[in-house]
Amino acid sequence: MALIPCQVLRVAILLSYCSILCNYKAIEMPAHKTYGGSWKFLTFIDLVIQAVFFGICVLTDLSSLLTRGSSNQEQERQLKKLISLRDWMLAVLAFPVGVFVVTVFWSIYIYDREMVYPKLLDNFIPAWLNHGMHTTVLPFILIEMRTSHHQYPSRSCGLAAVCTFAVGYILWVCWVHHVTGIWVYPLLEHIGPGAKITFFGIATILMNLLYLLGEVLNNYIWDTQKSMEECKERPKSE
Repeated sequence: MALIPCQVLRVAILLSYCSILCNYKAIEMPAHKTYGGSWKFLTFIDLVIQAVFFGICVLTDLSSLLTRGSSNQEQERQLKKLISLRDWMLAVLAFPVGVFVVTVFWSIYIYDREMVYPKLLDNFIPAWLNHGMHTTVLPFILIEMRTSHHQYPSRSCGLAAVCTFAVGYILWVCWVHHVTGIWVYPLLEHIGPGAKITFFGIATILMNLLYLLGEVLNNYIWDTQKSMEECKERPKSE
């Protein structure tokens, strides 16, 4: 039996994301007042995705609790729709985007933090908030994947959705540069047009690979658990 019910964990994670978002929006940073505001940063978009996803998880848990023992078919249909939406969001957005943000941010940060998170930001963003935005996303999404089985969409539909998100964000970044003359990330200021195209292409491929990783991990976790349960139920040979 779990030490903490998964429903309680989801509520706690949702509240933590709400706290992180509120604290982040309360910071008076020059970048928040320019064109696009916080919405030009993938980190902020990811925080919103995670908060919405865990909000749907909590809503699904509440709906499941309220419909338990009920024979109302309409309520069951609505619950199935919520579960389908929850599963789709984890597969297409919460896992690939969340893991992408953590992986790429810390990889570039270790190489040269000025390219992605200039030291100047330490004057605005405390260390705990930085980790809340760029670190805890990974364990939170892994906890969710471990506590509930999620039905992934067909691979072609899932990859198409991930590509749409990735290309849409890249076009948004290019549009912000077109309007303001400034790239959202300092890294893009230091590389040429060809290198930018390569970087954007690699980023899109990586996000697709992370989608596939999430699918494999989800199947591995629940296939392993199913095998363990079957072993426990199998009668011992005399």
